[in-house]
Amino acid sequence: MMEAKMVLEVEKVNKYFHDPVTIQVLKDVSLSVAQGEFVSITGKSGCGKSTLLYILSTMDTDYEGELRIDGEATRMATPARLAAIRNEKIGFVFQFHYLLTEFSVLHNVMLPGLKLGKKSKAEVEHRAMELLRELEIGDHALKGANQISGGQKQRVAIARAMINDPHIIMGDEPTGNLDSRNSEIVFEIFQRIAQEHKRSLLVVTHDEDFAKRTDRIIEMDDGRVVS
Repeated sequence: MMEAKMVLEVEKVNKYFHDPVTIQVLKDVSLSVAQGEFVSITGKSGCGKSTLLYILSTMDTDYEGELRIDGEATRMATPARLAAIRNEKIGFVFQFHYLLTEFSVLHNVMLPGLKLGKKSKAEVEHRAMELLRELEIGDHALKGANQISGGQKQRVAIARAMINDPHIIMGDEPTGNLDSRNSEIVFEIFQRIAQEHKRSLLVVTHDEDFAKRTDRIIEMDDGRVVS
């Protein structure tokens, strides 16, 4: 059996906040996520989950330790390179969908693809439609982003996260605002992304049922990975 490729590797990450006293919020955090693996991060509020996700997403570079995405060390990378890594290799799905209401559903999904600029507008549009159909919201493509339901908005956000075929999708409480039926739909979509698209998923969640069904749970407590 071939060894799985590591898409995300974290080694001994420490993070401090200095306000006005110095507090250590992450303590020697090490973890890795393999290609096609669906991993959840759980733990009580304030245990450092969101701080960690912010570092993993390359938004925060003020920490000690090593972070590699697709084998590339990111901590000392230039802001331009980090922006490129974020755009090409990472997809994001948040608790709030952050759709731009002045644009159609289709255009919202296309935006990161247009920004990346590797494909023509027609190709980006074609891919966006494919994703919307796959997530069973293709018939809403030309609606305004505020004309669809909350569960549909989250599916649009997932399609947007997928548009550049990222190596990993990071989610911050992606089912936090959804009822159980829509949470289930989102879970099934994520599972399909891992199994069929062979993309990795790393999801911070408070939803124990959601976490239990992922491939692996990383539990955090007081800034550490405890299991």
